[in-house]
Amino acid sequence: MEKIMVYFDMPGVSGEQYDQVWKDLIAAGYPHPKGLLHHAAAPTPNSWLVVDVWESEDHFNEFGKILMPILAKNGISKTDPVMLPLHNMYNATQEYESKI
Repeated sequence: MEKIMVYFDMPGVSGEQYDQVWKDLIAAGYPHPKGLLHHAAAPTPNSWLVVDVWESEDHFNEFGKILMPILAKNGISKTDPVMLPLHNMYNATQEYESKI
């Protein structure tokens, strides 16, 4: 299976909503979603941006079954993710992984 990068741009989402989603994931028993390698999130002027790296699209899709109801519970509208095949990933604490 091929690693993927996934990003969401979620207009109108606040830091408080984002933080509550993480709390709800932890409470539901998912502090470390299976297959999630990297996660980053940041506010933009009008939205909340999330970028993930997953072991595979299958792992991401399985996690979506858990995540989507939690997003809805927190008033976050369905946002279609952009999924891309991962070309390069650098992590300072691990060996360099690249298709270059």
